[in-house]
Amino acid sequence: MEEFESYLGGLDNQDLRLKIEEVLNWISDKYPELGRVVKWNQPMFTDHGTFIISFNVSKKHVAVAPETAAIKHFEADIEKAGHSYTDNIIRMKWDEPVNYELLEKLIDFNIEDKKEYDKFWR
Repeated sequence: MEEFESYLGGLDNQDLRLKIEEVLNWISDKYPELGRVVKWNQPMFTDHGTFIISFNVSKKHVAVAPETAAIKHFEADIEKAGHSYTDNIIRMKWDEPVNYELLEKLIDFNIEDKKEYDKFWR
């Protein structure tokens, strides 16, 4: 997780830092094969050089960005979970438990869907 230390150190709100750190640790533990990098001031996970998922912390939510294809694929799950979303991000509120089941679906989908992909973005 040292790739994220500088990013995490820049977060002023300690509660939000601990929560996003928990998420990043969970992904790192569950998917140790994924690369970890900070780009555009966002912690990201990659697989063979292609983007898998990133996070952007705000005051009331974390913006989860798995790319549009994953959001469209799991739109019903996102709506059922009560998360607001756009074509590019899913907003998971800080005052709710982290939806690890949905994160796992998004990550697994992107790993499989992009296994032969050789560019960073779709």
